[in-house]
Amino acid sequence: MKISVIGTGYVGLVTGTCLAETGNEVLCIDIDEDKVKKMKQGEVPIYEPHLDILFERNIKADRLKFSTSLEEGLEHGEIIFLALPTPEDEDGSADLSYVLGVAKNIGKLLKQYKVIVDKSTVPVGTSDKVKATIENETSIDFDVISNPEFLREGFAVDDFLKPERIIIGSSSEKATKLMEKLYKPFVRSGNPIIIMDERSAELTKYAANSFLATKITFMNEIANFCERVGADVDKVRVGMGTDSRIGKRFLFPGIGYGGSCFPKDVKALHKSGKDNNYSFEILNSVIKVNDIQKRVLIPRIDDYFKNQLQDKTIAIWGLAFKPETDDIREAPSIYIIEDLLARGAKIKAFDPEAMQNIKKKFGDKIHLESNMYDTVADADALVICTEWSIFRTPDFSKLKDKMNSPVIFDGRNLYDISDLKSEGFYYSSIGRKTV
Repeated sequence: MKISVIGTGYVGLVTGTCLAETGNEVLCIDIDEDKVKKMKQGEVPIYEPHLDILFERNIKADRLKFSTSLEEGLEHGEIIFLALPTPEDEDGSADLSYVLGVAKNIGKLLKQYKVIVDKSTVPVGTSDKVKATIENETSIDFDVISNPEFLREGFAVDDFLKPERIIIGSSSEKATKLMEKLYKPFVRSGNPIIIMDERSAELTKYAANSFLATKITFMNEIANFCERVGADVDKVRVGMGTDSRIGKRFLFPGIGYGGSCFPKDVKALHKSGKDNNYSFEILNSVIKVNDIQKRVLIPRIDDYFKNQLQDKTIAIWGLAFKPETDDIREAPSIYIIEDLLARGAKIKAFDPEAMQNIKKKFGDKIHLESNMYDTVADADALVICTEWSIFRTPDFSKLKDKMNSPVIFDGRNLYDISDLKSEGFYYSSIGRKTV
């Protein structure tokens, strides 16, 4: 099939590349001329495990191409994916200006029937708005459907190629059949393609992400309470997770969730509720607790240094909001760095993939190191913000030798408390006793 993908951000590039991998002819459209030029030369603009291999293979096979021309994209594809930004507006709502702007241009350029697919995460009713916007510009027949993505950063390629489910929101039998044909190679193992109306499909994505964010936030609340009453959150987590009604996933406490999806989607659903005279009280609490949780280590650091952080050197391991990505959007590390800088601390930091992005934000305000051990040299404390695998089994003797003081504030509970105690470290983590 011939597919066009409008927008080559995280979702668009993974979508286009993976669809090309199953033999489709894919044309990806982006207005950034420099970015398109680099992609044509085989340069992947984002970090995502395994994406580079598929990207290179499909470019060489002439199945994956790039252009800046929306008109060319409309001529090429029988199915047109809209994978455009929907950034958070000041009031928490999703900004649809990119989506509706492209929809208007599609209407002006449309010459024959196309299936227009909302792939971006969008509020309930967006398909109707896209349809009305295009209809205002053309009398040509077309369909607009909702096909939300469920891609985890760090696992996006696997998630696309082996989806747990595919959601198609469509009221058109013709469009539905085309989408089922497109996705058939991805569900050969029997995972479902679920057909529903457009509004239900749009809400399904928001509901799924908001539920997972709620689960994470509830566990962080339990962790905070564990510290008050002397319980161990690791033991509580295991006890809860063995209940099949609850499950083991998303029960790991930490310093809050971040990234491009959970913060934005929770706020957007909360705002959508307000717009429809409904108050999501649970989501209101989730937003509030997560904002606090991102900074939960700061009071502990203040207490340890008796509010004397001026000229103290703090090392930070992990800058991305989660492992296996270079994405720092809403990353807890940003909030921690900002608070420490405001207190006069000097920051040395390391992350396997997110260094370039963090440098764009902080410039020369912090010092970025090329490896994890140089980062802790002459540091007065180490703060762990992201659970990259390379941080899980460090040489603690080497850490002690390099640091001014053996002090660790662990926002991801990477280490066994007894091990750190025997190694002679001051060790503060989440929902467990400090040693």
